Amino acid sequence: MTASTHPVSSVRYESAKVDVSILGEEIKLPFSGKVAKNRFLLAAMTERQATWDQHDVSKRGAVTDSLVNLYEIRGKGGFGIILSGNLIVNPVDLEAAGNMVLNKDLMADGRLENFKKLATAAKADGSLFVAQISHGGRQVTKDINPNPVASSDVKLDDRMGMSFGQPRALTVEEIKDVVTRFADTAELAYQGGADGVQIHGAHGYLIANHLSPRTNTRTDQYGGSLENRARIVVEIVEAIQARVPKDFSIGIKLNSTEFTEGSTQPDDIRQLSQKLESIGVDWIELSGGDYEDLRFYDEDDEEVQKRDSTKKREAFFLRFAEQIRPALTKTRVYVTGGFRTAEGMVRAIQDGSTEGIGLGRPAAEEPDLPKKILSGQVLAAVKSLADPKDFGTGNVAAGTAMRQIGEGRSVVLNTSDQAHFEKFGQRVGEWFGEKGAEAKEGVVSAGYPVLVL
Repeated sequence: MTASTHPVSSVRYESAKVDVSILGEEIKLPFSGKVAKNRFLLAAMTERQATWDQHDVSKRGAVTDSLVNLYEIRGKGGFGIILSGNLIVNPVDLEAAGNMVLNKDLMADGRLENFKKLATAAKADGSLFVAQISHGGRQVTKDINPNPVASSDVKLDDRMGMSFGQPRALTVEEIKDVVTRFADTAELAYQGGADGVQIHGAHGYLIANHLSPRTNTRTDQYGGSLENRARIVVEIVEAIQARVPKDFSIGIKLNSTEFTEGSTQPDDIRQLSQKLESIGVDWIELSGGDYEDLRFYDEDDEEVQKRDSTKKREAFFLRFAEQIRPALTKTRVYVTGGFRTAEGMVRAIQDGSTEGIGLGRPAAEEPDLPKKILSGQVLAAVKSLADPKDFGTGNVAAGTAMRQIGEGRSVVLNTSDQAHFEKFGQRVGEWFGEKGAEAKEGVVSAGYPVLVL
């Protein structure tokens, strides 16, 4: 399959000309022995292109042709590691309608074979393909699951047009079941051709919910101390290891921006990272934000650049990573969030702030960005007309571009193009109206806006 790529001449962020060879260096993962062909990581983004049925959970989450198409294009983009979007362990605990689901109770209709097609497409040019495995926890919207489960009964306030049910605290027996489901999904991902899995422990979903004392108020063996709050993570890792060969990679995504009172602090994540290294976790991706605190950027980053103009600290979470990486001797560290220029990426590696470069939204619309950077065609991502602090617009733009790529559209949304961005804005307004009308009728549909350019 072919799809259009953004012109090299697109409006892009300014970057000094730098030697990008360091970005092309291999990364060997310490415990699995897997080798990423370069330092680029395609961060997980919610595609919302799997099958969806509002009423029949058995029809949810199967890989579609559009998803295979999307990963075929991504597989040609030059990434060392390609992460899937949320691969959900239970069809009622989704991040959103249209998530992929791998579950031992839902194996009919060639589900695993279709997942294999996706994995094969992603790996065709030598990238590692890693499935991000996840459980929505209390962030499952009420129209999908009005009775969500979480570490504790701390409700998430309604926001961004989404409503959430009152969560029920998981029993110890149910936590054990969650651990088993994560292991089941990891084993199926292995059988489906994935090179590894990433446990989604960030952005407010179930595992992050357990890790944070702000949302975990339990008084049993899964609450209180960091050791107890992290127990579910350790149990999941060990359960996965018992199911798969040693050369199957296990990574985790952790939040780095929970700086509010009672949240997971850098010291906690340092200790957690050391614990994960001790049990064989290959790599940690640091990002940030959740529905309750949409800081998917570092509020102080602009000021840091003013104070230290020689260091181009453009990634949102580098300062946090710098506090964690020295505590690790084997486990690799990736940072996702804010990388836009080759200059900033190279500087982050040279400074020892991170070992890998995670790209999300810039690569959603330009999935061959690593290849262009490594070949010297471009030095930066396109300069989106969306406000970088407007998570909602950026998220929908990324999802719309992913849908266009999956559908094989000849032209893909270029958010640096004024005409494209205006048409996108008009279409999003219509789409929100359509979603509102559906909500009044009790209808839940999947996917991002259809946009023809």
